[in-house]
Amino acid sequence: MTATVLFLSLVVLLILNVPVGIAIGLSCVVTILSFGTLSELYVAQTLVSATDSFPIMAIPLFILAGDLMGAGGVSRRILGVASAFFGRFTGGLAIVTVVVCMFFAAVSGSGPATVAAVGSMVVPTMLEAGYSKSFVLALVAAAGSIGVIIPPSIPMVLYGVSTGTSISNMFLGGVLPGLLIGLVLITYAYFYSRKMGWKGDDTPFDGRKTLCLVWEAKWALLNPVIILGGIYAGIFTPTEAAAVAAVYAFVCGVFIHRELSPRDIFKTIAGSCATTGTVMVILGCASTFARILTIEQIPVAIADFMLQFSSSPAVLLLVILVMLLLVGCVMDTTPAILVLSPILYPVATSMGIDPVHFGIVMVVSLAIGFITPPLEINLFVASRIGNASLGTVIKGIVPFVIVMILTLLVIAYVPQLSLVLLSVFNG
Repeated sequence: MTATVLFLSLVVLLILNVPVGIAIGLSCVVTILSFGTLSELYVAQTLVSATDSFPIMAIPLFILAGDLMGAGGVSRRILGVASAFFGRFTGGLAIVTVVVCMFFAAVSGSGPATVAAVGSMVVPTMLEAGYSKSFVLALVAAAGSIGVIIPPSIPMVLYGVSTGTSISNMFLGGVLPGLLIGLVLITYAYFYSRKMGWKGDDTPFDGRKTLCLVWEAKWALLNPVIILGGIYAGIFTPTEAAAVAAVYAFVCGVFIHRELSPRDIFKTIAGSCATTGTVMVILGCASTFARILTIEQIPVAIADFMLQFSSSPAVLLLVILVMLLLVGCVMDTTPAILVLSPILYPVATSMGIDPVHFGIVMVVSLAIGFITPPLEINLFVASRIGNASLGTVIKGIVPFVIVMILTLLVIAYVPQLSLVLLSVFNG
């Protein structure tokens, strides 16, 4: 009965268009007041205790680092290097877009931020080159979802905190799946561009100019090497890496590239604070939600039910994938991970699925939700950038959703993709 009230009140509040974080918190309050099993102060206490965590500090710092990188000219320099190397292929601009999104993902940790930073540069250029608007905006939206898959990734931090899984291991596990999704998108973009007759840049290759572009972008290119290399080498923790990333982005933008004015800095920090505030409210309320579920032993009941439904790990994994894809359509990645990971984690571990592999599958599944209606946040961002209707973007996104779901199945049923780097680095 407790679970019924908890989930029903949450669904009703979401239908009423109450902000997700507030809806989760209010559903907890309704449940507590209905049954009196906990004190009303429990929600307020959890809001504080859930966010009072050293690993959680990585979230605002990665958000700030990504915003500073975007405002400080990093994405523009990466675009120049990618264009020099890949722009001459058929569909060169489409390939460059995916490559830049993959690289920016390694410094931002956010899907919508990747779409906004890269899309604002490549969309006008691609439209001028003759690419169709629906394809361009859909490509940027799909490639932007890699922002939460290639580490550092804010959803991976949240999964690690929620389940006790090593965040460093999650970052390692996300590298190859993220690269695979990028490669799949590049392959589709290449063949579709060839079909449509969209050729690459016919300017002769200039080695000296390319070297100059690489040299100009050297600080941007070193960023993921420093951050991820420092984590995997054991020099600093993911939280410390986030602090290093923020300082590095500030130094590059202000003192090296000199593209961040005092006004830009203030505006960027204010935007990061607003994003962080939203995430923290969701985090605190979702932690209360998860603790109520645990107290009522709802995850155990769901795990027992699913294991009775089928004893085959492959079938149960498919059921979980369908569930995650459906949830991703109506709920943002952050609350979905915080609400569902305490429920599904016991089910996955009882089936013998590695926690890191399951975390990667969960993040990739929910990342597809960035580009699937009705809560397709990447499509909203792309439509605003391209000054197009949402229907135009949805028209072009269907093939990308299909290829990403097929790639998700490969990631889910070939766990070595997520685990091979762990065995290499951890022995």
